[in-house]
Order: sequence, then C-alpha cells, then structure tokens
Amino acid sequence: MKLVMQVRLLPTSVQAAALEKTLRACNEAATWASGVAFERGVRKNFALRKHTYGEIKSRWGLGAQAAQHVIKKTCDAYAALKTNLRAGNLGRPGSRRYRRASEKPIVFRPEGAQPYDDRMLSWQMTERRISIWTVVGRVKDVEFTASPEQHLRRVQAHRQGEPGLAGPLRVPELRIR
Repeated sequence: MKLVMQVRLLPTSVQAAALEKTLRACNEAATWASGVAFERGVRKNFALRKHTYGEIKSRWGLGAQAAQHVIKKTCDAYAALKTNLRAGNLGRPGSRRYRRASEKPIVFRPEGAQPYDDRMLSWQMTERRISIWTVVGRVKDVEFTASPEQHLRRVQAHRQGEPGLAGPLRVPELRIR
C-alpha cells in the first residue's frame, strides 16, 4: 500500500532558485537519457545506466543518487508507455496517436517531478525544515508545512518512502509515497 501526502515547501527566493535549477537539470538529463534509450533500444535500468550515467553526472552536475533516479525515471516512463501501447490506451497500432507516442523519444517537462530518497533529503520534523540536495549544493533549512496536522505525523511515521520534488516551481511540493 502506498501513502501519498503533499508537503508544501516554503523556500526563500535563493532556495527556490536552487530547487528550480535542480528540477530543470534533472529533467533535461532525463530527456537526453530518453533519447539514448530510444536510439539504442535500451530501456532497462542497468543497461541504460551503462550508456548514460557518466555523462549525466558530468554534463549536468548531478550527484550519484540524482543520476540514478534520472535513469530510473526514464526507464519507468518507457515501461509505462509500453504498457499503455499494449493496453490500447493510445489507439490501435498504426493509428496517428499510437505512432506519435511510439516513434519518438519521451520528453520530460522542465518542471516535471523528480524522485528523491533519504540520501538526498533529510527531515527536521520538530523545526519543520528539510535539508535537500540541489545542483548548487545542499540547501538547508527549507521550511515546510502540511495540512492538516495529521499529514505531518504521517510524514514522520512513513518518511522512508520516495519523496519527489514536484509542483509549480514557485511553491514546490514534496509528495511522499
């Protein structure tokens, strides 16, 4: 069973800029990795990692964990596409919609969600602050809130999930799964 909770970040303008830059870098790297996966027909996590990991770290300045999450996110997107194509959710094979989905690489929106884990994000529950990895270094003391108060207790009890930075860039949200 998955628990999904939204926690709203209340970053300063400097913190928000770092978070925005991180989302953009991760999604640009994911789009590039998607192109490599499409061109080479490599859609499995470990196989794609061989072709993209080093380049993602060096070109976009992503840390090891972020690079791993970008690659996994790309593979998951192709798995979802394959499932939708097989289920007929994108039309019949040969239809315009089916071809548009299957004949080009997946592209990620610049502000699309990015998964994090406990190595990239730490919680200070009593202070209602987080410390989060970004491409410009670790950003500390980012305030957060949740509504209602029960969500904060759930976050504390189940924080071992996979938070993902998502939402409008001006007011980022963390979704805890």
